[in-house]
Amino acid sequence: MKHLLIPHLLVVALCATLTISSPVHAQAIAQTKGDFQDKFRQLDPEDAPTPNDYRAASGAPGHRYWQQKVDYKMNVTLDEASKSLKGSADIIYTNNSPDTLNYLWLMLDQNDAKKNSIAELTSTMGETGRITFDQVRRAQAMRDQDGGFTITRVTDPNAKPLVYDVVDTLLRVDLASPLKPGESVAVKIDWTLAIRDTRLIGGRSGYECFTKADQDGNCIFLAAQWFPRAAVYSDYEGWHNKSFLGRGEFTLEFGDYDVEITLPADFAVSSTGELQNPDEVLTPTQRERLAKAKTSYTDPVYIITPQEAESAEKSKTTKFKTWRFTANNVRDFAWAGSRKFIWDAMAVRQESGQDVLAMSFFPKEGDPLWSAYSTKSIAHTIHVYGRMTFPYPYKVAQSVNGPVGGMEYPMITFNGPRPEKDKAGNLTYSDRTKYGLISVVIHEVGHIWFPMIVNSDERQWTWMDEGLNTFLQYVAEQEWSKAYPSRRGDPRDLIEYMRSNNQVPIMTQSDSIQKLGDNAYGKPATALVILRETIIGRARFDRAFKEYAQRWRFKRPTPYDFFRTMEESSGTDLDWFWRGWFYSTDHVDIALSQVREGTIDTQDPDTEAARRIRERDAKPIELGQINNTGIKTYADRDPKVLDYYDRTDPLAATKGQKKRANSSRSELTPQERAVLDVKDRFYSVSLENKGGLVSPVILKFSFKDGSNDTITIPAEIWRYDARRVNWTYITAKEVTQVELDPRQETADVDRSNNYFPTRIEPTRLEVYKANAGPPNQMQDNDLAVTPNSLETKPAVAPKPEVGGQAPKLK
Repeated sequence: MKHLLIPHLLVVALCATLTISSPVHAQAIAQTKGDFQDKFRQLDPEDAPTPNDYRAASGAPGHRYWQQKVDYKMNVTLDEASKSLKGSADIIYTNNSPDTLNYLWLMLDQNDAKKNSIAELTSTMGETGRITFDQVRRAQAMRDQDGGFTITRVTDPNAKPLVYDVVDTLLRVDLASPLKPGESVAVKIDWTLAIRDTRLIGGRSGYECFTKADQDGNCIFLAAQWFPRAAVYSDYEGWHNKSFLGRGEFTLEFGDYDVEITLPADFAVSSTGELQNPDEVLTPTQRERLAKAKTSYTDPVYIITPQEAESAEKSKTTKFKTWRFTANNVRDFAWAGSRKFIWDAMAVRQESGQDVLAMSFFPKEGDPLWSAYSTKSIAHTIHVYGRMTFPYPYKVAQSVNGPVGGMEYPMITFNGPRPEKDKAGNLTYSDRTKYGLISVVIHEVGHIWFPMIVNSDERQWTWMDEGLNTFLQYVAEQEWSKAYPSRRGDPRDLIEYMRSNNQVPIMTQSDSIQKLGDNAYGKPATALVILRETIIGRARFDRAFKEYAQRWRFKRPTPYDFFRTMEESSGTDLDWFWRGWFYSTDHVDIALSQVREGTIDTQDPDTEAARRIRERDAKPIELGQINNTGIKTYADRDPKVLDYYDRTDPLAATKGQKKRANSSRSELTPQERAVLDVKDRFYSVSLENKGGLVSPVILKFSFKDGSNDTITIPAEIWRYDARRVNWTYITAKEVTQVELDPRQETADVDRSNNYFPTRIEPTRLEVYKANAGPPNQMQDNDLAVTPNSLETKPAVAPKPEVGGQAPKLK
């Protein structure tokens, strides 16, 4: 190799050029000509932060990963009359970060119900000119009360006051001295909390009272976000001190809890954790039933029977009991209490060998639905989610019926569906209510995996818990019964949303999302179904998904950890998928614009001439000849004008053509001559990407003999041109129809362009009466019309107004 002598300045220039054009991070290439779109480039640094010692490039926790630990010892008393809580917490905060902390941030999420909260002051309404009864009642309630926390004391363990500040839904506690890495600090906080009427104010917890004439007057209390909870301090954001605006939920620190709950003695309590004093709060018979339930693997056992609950409803004791629960390595703590609760339970045996006690608490208004389906839905969820991720790690899993439609906490969930009373007063339920209960129990219990264990940041990325959980919910629903009516998960159910214009990317911050159900639940769940069933395949997807869940159980992942794990574990480059589905509002709409059939030219003049003649003769005759029957042409009258070309088919092979063909064929190799004998048909399929979202292309070819063949083409077919491509299909059979996405598995929003030749889409025409026009205002105002006159008279004479004048008719 020759050594080139390059001037020093030129070397510097070349090095500078190389440095600029070869950055460390992959970037979108700037286009100066053309409109090429590189849909398959790697995620840009602004889309996926650079891996580091805390978060590895593989998607796993880095070798220096850390997270804080916060332990709580608390006692709380329920005042049933005032519907309020009085609590005290001893909090031990352990700083595992590499940073020194001068203060702690805690969350007071129920402060969103204060009149001057950011959530309340920024609440908006649509410009409809209408308002519901509930909206009026809520506005009055918010005007007349000011809910949320009242902090009564913040001290160190020696009762020395600490400086603190309440900032909307956040509490800052200034530490007496800096908290260095590896150190712990103790803080004591006392507070009171007004429990909200959830049916009126809304929210994720509160009370519901049964006060109608035919009801017993008792209440169900659901307690969540009921104590000052330590905000997160993380490696990627520092303090997570964004106010709670009502939608973006929570991210929290793991810790150990020891909680005492004091309330009326005739209440039953469901709670995060394990009951530590059953001898003090349960009767001997109830304890025997509880022991029996722990070995009942087929059907639930009543711990508190419907008859016992009905008796408690009537007792209204003035005595109190204290229930004590402990929970280790959980990120939150919730509980529920009522004298109305029926309580059943059954054991669930996991493949790991660890049993789980599945339990349900519900009022008589929940039966017969709840006793039939709630606890068994918990058991089913534990089996399916455990198979797809990791075994359920706690000893209890609970479903509680109350005023919250669906909400999750460690080991306990709140679920709303109930039967309805018929005209005779009997409780019955529709199929929608039945499946609604099964689905919400699956969904909320499923949340104990995501995000209660795989501890994602719900306030930042709602889809990381709602989307992943809705995907697993869909899997569990489809394994509950055949033809289960899932609301979300099947690609067909997302089409209307995908074609709508009021979308934001899935990666949008939680409080700014439009159409939360479709964006944070339905779209990511559907994306994962497509990824599992169509792009990666079940076996590889399930392995990668389980890898993610197991890597990040009891840790705090970000979206990029999920993206990287799924790619690294499945062996599939998916940057194009994340960019399209999660960072854009593009949709799938692939059009099958043209299909052309081609066969090999044999280069045999006779064979090719016969083919051309057949094709010509199959065409309709010229328009001018259609009605010329019986008309003599000039050539008929004077045959002398006919020559060689009239006596010989102009498409027939000539001697010269045959001679030249023979000569050309003799020069071909045996392999080339074999190609000329190929009888297969070549179908050129023209595809157009109208929606912008690149996707696998699934083509079904139907043949003349009645058979068919379906081909799945990877999304990389769009890598050279993201708008239009041609693809070739080879077969010995004659194709009669080509269909795109025959199983409707890609959420393609327009089926009308998925066929070639196109076909008529069937529909149903609804028969209805024509609009009769605007209402008759005379009839609405009880006016009568005198015959043969335009004069109108009121049917009933109006009362005179003040001053003796009759009101004018309008």
